[in-house]
Amino acid sequence: MTQALLAPTYDFLHCETPALWVDVALENQTVMLIDHANCEKKAAATAMSLMTKYLDRTELLFCAARLAREELHHFEQVVEIMQKRNITYTQLSPSRYASGMIKHTRHHDDLNILVDRLIIGAYIEARSCERFAKIAPHLDETLSRFYTSLLRSESRHFADYLALAEQYAGTDISERVEEFGRIEAELILTPDEQFRFHSGVPVTLHTSSC
Repeated sequence: MTQALLAPTYDFLHCETPALWVDVALENQTVMLIDHANCEKKAAATAMSLMTKYLDRTELLFCAARLAREELHHFEQVVEIMQKRNITYTQLSPSRYASGMIKHTRHHDDLNILVDRLIIGAYIEARSCERFAKIAPHLDETLSRFYTSLLRSESRHFADYLALAEQYAGTDISERVEEFGRIEAELILTPDEQFRFHSGVPVTLHTSSC
């Protein structure tokens, strides 16, 4: 069932998470959990931002509202896990991942901006889903069960974002989707100075929390 659920996600992404990222994540689970909480909070904020800006797009409002609720629930779950493990929710610098895609957003008009934001959202959600599946088998029972429970919602979030991008574009966006796919894969596969939930290949197995 899991493989069938994840098949669209794997087909969408241009690469899989390198094994080295998993190795570093297992050695830095405190940072992983803190940044995971940040990711859920940012995902909810992104959905709320879309709801605020695009009041005339009803399908987007409903989709973003549901996504925001789910992401905030996931945020609460991560913080609860951190609390039980005596992990202090400290400030982390942001990763290069999202900004590395956002800088390629077209700024010709509002429609292009929206379509690109939705495509980027699809890649972020798809990568989150892929990474949950990638690391879950290596974690303790509690974290493994939690990350596995997130797969269905994350895979749906990616599909919803992509469907909205296709709907609002009103034309074939496959080339644009492929372009962002190449950009996303490069961010995942190239060396990264820091470890974060969406970071690229860490340059060292021992990272700091800042």
